[in-house]
Amino acid sequence: MKITSKQLRQKWLKFYEGKGHVNIGAVSLIGDGSTGVMFNVAGMQPLMPYLLGKKHPDGTRLCNVQGCVRTVDIDAVGDASHFTFFEMMGNWSLGDYFKKEKTAWTFELLTKVFGLDKDKLCSTVFEGNDAAPRDSETAELLKGLGISPEHIFFLPKCDNWWELEGTVGTPCGPDNEWFYPLDVNKKNPVFPDDYVEIGNDVYMQYKKTESGYAPLENKNVDTGFGFDRMLLFLNGLSDGYKTDLFLSVINKLESVSGKKYDDGGEDRKAMRIIADHTRTAVMLIGDRQGILPSNTGAGYILRRLMRRAIRYCRQLEISSDAMLGAAKIFIENVYGEAYPLLVEKEEYILSEIKKEADKFEATLAQGIKEFEKCVVSLERKNEFMSKSNPSYVKETEIGGKQAFRLYDTYGFPLELTEELAAERGLTVDKKGFDEAFEEHREKSRVLAAGQFRGGLESHSEAATNYHTATHLLNAALKIVCSPDIQQKGSNINEERLRFDFNFARKLTPEEVAEVERLVNEQIKLNVPVVMKEMSLEEAKNGGFVGVFDSKYGEKVKTYSIGEFSKEICGGPHAASTGLLGTFKISKQENVSAGIKRIKAILLK
Repeated sequence: MKITSKQLRQKWLKFYEGKGHVNIGAVSLIGDGSTGVMFNVAGMQPLMPYLLGKKHPDGTRLCNVQGCVRTVDIDAVGDASHFTFFEMMGNWSLGDYFKKEKTAWTFELLTKVFGLDKDKLCSTVFEGNDAAPRDSETAELLKGLGISPEHIFFLPKCDNWWELEGTVGTPCGPDNEWFYPLDVNKKNPVFPDDYVEIGNDVYMQYKKTESGYAPLENKNVDTGFGFDRMLLFLNGLSDGYKTDLFLSVINKLESVSGKKYDDGGEDRKAMRIIADHTRTAVMLIGDRQGILPSNTGAGYILRRLMRRAIRYCRQLEISSDAMLGAAKIFIENVYGEAYPLLVEKEEYILSEIKKEADKFEATLAQGIKEFEKCVVSLERKNEFMSKSNPSYVKETEIGGKQAFRLYDTYGFPLELTEELAAERGLTVDKKGFDEAFEEHREKSRVLAAGQFRGGLESHSEAATNYHTATHLLNAALKIVCSPDIQQKGSNINEERLRFDFNFARKLTPEEVAEVERLVNEQIKLNVPVVMKEMSLEEAKNGGFVGVFDSKYGEKVKTYSIGEFSKEICGGPHAASTGLLGTFKISKQENVSAGIKRIKAILLK
């Protein structure tokens, strides 16, 4: 069955909407910190609070196609099947239907909608152990649907059981995985060698206890099918970069490089890396909580991906502008319909990609020269020592301080240095790098003595007034500069406020004056600052600024300054704006690419 990515997306959602499910759409790729991960790495991850018992506002039957980012396999990208961004097709029952309905629906979807041969389907179920019984119920349901008993396999907990390790009181249970022959024309495929997993249904029917498992009153179903893998599979392909998600980008890279993807080798690997990393960069920059390249956290991962792609552009002997061409294709031809925010932010996304590319291009060639100097120095040392001592064991490690210099001076992520080293049969002293990094950071701490990270230094009256002023500043920036502006950090003491926000450039003098005018206008009006507790949904519908995800509880504190500023916040705040004094922007600074900083004071 030949199918496009758009058709697959539509078929999945239409099928489950026809079964009474609500399409809840995709949430941000950026993790909110509540699950301990930097990015959403699975379709079910954003729904964890609801699988644990919280009531979902859209009911008990949900479906979506959720974008995910996994970076543990960055070094594996370049083969036919690894991606850093991918999508998961999911549907959920929150205490609603269970095994009978779900096995029947998955079977119907696979055989009637996707046209798979039921006689070739294989399925695995939980074999049982001392703590939980064999999942014979699912096996019998599968047989009743027409799956041959010889195609149903009972496997142990490590294969067919889901739970949150190290927790007590959380839901868990067996899962039912679905398989199909990778080569449908093979006469007698052998399981599992000739089969590929196409998806699974998790049945959360138990609760973890101190001593084992107990039956769960409200049973859940969590279904996950890989979108990219299913698209590959349904089109009879074995190379993930030959689906319509990537094909036009690969064609573009062939055109600008004059090289052929099907020739294989390092050129094909380079095209795959450029295509994959550019797609992920587009998705992360264009996300509703979009990030930008930086030297810390999620921004560092993004920078690492983009700089790795730029390096492989050089390998193909093409300009890093090829990333811009690839990005435009992803936005306009591939993902724009499913992720309309990408289209809205297209100019911004392309601008930020070009900024990072230009910045890295300026130092890349010089950095590679410095790396080569490290290699030559090591080779000369080995040659000299070998001549004077025949039993000398040659060193094969780039020093940690050298690697840190490449990072600090030339912007080389450690992983890029490690990759370059591996190509020369060398390693990098990671421990030495970490020590050099920590030494550098400690020096920075000393230099920055007296400055505080994020938030208020104290809850004094002056600091509280400055905190209230940041709300006014945030609102004014949205009016004057862009409604997409979001706070990216703040530092407040009794003498000034410091406010970091996403914006491509410094404010013009006219914009500074207008921001000051708007803030001081609200101060002169002596507007009361009103705190009200409400549900997250009420806050969202009421136009309050916040990150609407699971990190909030059932109730949130909201602060309103008339209709000018409405934010979710923990406080504290001045009782009214008239207490603040005159607002004056004292300084603008660059924090990193796309992040600007304003310092302001309140004059009495």
